[in-house]
Amino acid sequence: MPAREMRMEMFLRALLKRDFSRAKAHAEKLQTMAGNDEWGKGYSRAVTGFISAIKDNDPDALIVQLINGGNREKAGKLREHFQKTILEHEFRDDYEKGYYTAWVEFLGAYLNQKTLA
Repeated sequence: MPAREMRMEMFLRALLKRDFSRAKAHAEKLQTMAGNDEWGKGYSRAVTGFISAIKDNDPDALIVQLINGGNREKAGKLREHFQKTILEHEFRDDYEKGYYTAWVEFLGAYLNQKTLA
């Protein structure tokens, strides 16, 4: 498993435990790995959004709905949609590709969990 995917798994586990200080530390490492170009900025924006939505327990946020609902089927469909429908379009800019890559990696980590907290 690539380093960024492993870090995303650790990030997700920290979020599921509501350990926001540890999640923030993992997020910072993910952001460093992503870099400062447009792709990295999009990726970082998504990661920051994951923390904010879960910390605020925003019921309208897709990520909160997935985690609170524990809906693996919906997560799998979203991952496939982001991966095949959005990331494969050439007209998407690097920022969008980075943003949705973070979603694909997050959803992959989510689906890899044996049990969901």
